[in-house]
Amino acid sequence: QVQLVESGGGLVQPGGSLRISCAGSGFTFSTYAMAWSRRAPGKERELVASISNSGVFTKYADSVKGRFTISRDNAKKTVYLQMNSLKPEDTAVYYCNIQPTNYWGQGTQVTVSS
Repeated sequence: QVQLVESGGGLVQPGGSLRISCAGSGFTFSTYAMAWSRRAPGKERELVASISNSGVFTKYADSVKGRFTISRDNAKKTVYLQMNSLKPEDTAVYYCNIQPTNYWGQGTQVTVSS
């Protein structure tokens, strides 16, 4: 069955960097666009970044543009989110999903705090 497993979350200081990963299985990874979203406590889920199946096209929310980079390795069936210059307001559970489906991973917690 379809599985998405996120990893790499943790606690980081403001201004720091973190890379989270999402490994996919049970579907033809290279044929689907992928996306990262996040949900902060008390807030709606926010689409953070998306990437085309080939990796050529990417799109970012204004709130992370210039700080986050989405990428993928189709041979490893993995999508990444490199997060730089992290801010406390980036604290959230980060989820990957297959676009445009309703398959989601379990999420990984990212906490930005000193």
